[in-house]
Amino acid sequence: MTEETPGFEEKPDVPSGATPDDAEPKTAPSASADGAAPAGDANQTAGLVAQLDQARKALDERTADLQRLQAEFQNYRRRVERDRIAVKEIAVANLLTELLPVLDDIGRAREHGELVGGFKSVAESLETVAAKMGLQQFGKEGEPFDPTIHEALMHSYAPDVTETTCVAILQPGYRIGERTIRPARVAVAEPQPGAQPAKADSETGTASAEAADDKESGGPDEG
Repeated sequence: MTEETPGFEEKPDVPSGATPDDAEPKTAPSASADGAAPAGDANQTAGLVAQLDQARKALDERTADLQRLQAEFQNYRRRVERDRIAVKEIAVANLLTELLPVLDDIGRAREHGELVGGFKSVAESLETVAAKMGLQQFGKEGEPFDPTIHEALMHSYAPDVTETTCVAILQPGYRIGERTIRPARVAVAEPQPGAQPAKADSETGTASAEAADDKESGGPDEG
């Protein structure tokens, strides 16, 4: 009977042919320093450059589209603002056109001295409001006749005018800014027929007489 030696343990059996190095992990082989790696990097760089060029081209196209849209929007805003102003002017002109007969009545009452009391205050307030809305009155006696702003209702001849002249304002004209909403209705006078030629003949005769006098006296004195 064999006695076991105290303090020693049995080691596990190791398969035959195995070495201690087999228990350690094996390191993967490193990539070669030269070979396909540089060529792959060059292809990748070329691809990135191509993508960058495409992105720049797309960016330029989108920028051009944005600029075109912005210009169209600015034109649209200007057109809307212009139309808004035109509509406002038309509405104001239509309103004031309806008030013109009332203003004519106020003017006639003022000429006849009937604009007194409370009626005077109301009339002046109405004229003030109309002026604030841009209504302007025009038409004065003695100004030259202009068919674009005057409407001749009466015609006569006068020896003391040298051109067609407004000699009486039958109804004043009104405008808003540069827009005439009613021409001034006037009586006009033209120069007397034959007055201008007679005047011209008189001036011609005077000049001829002066020339004859110079001729008889031997011409103008010489210094």
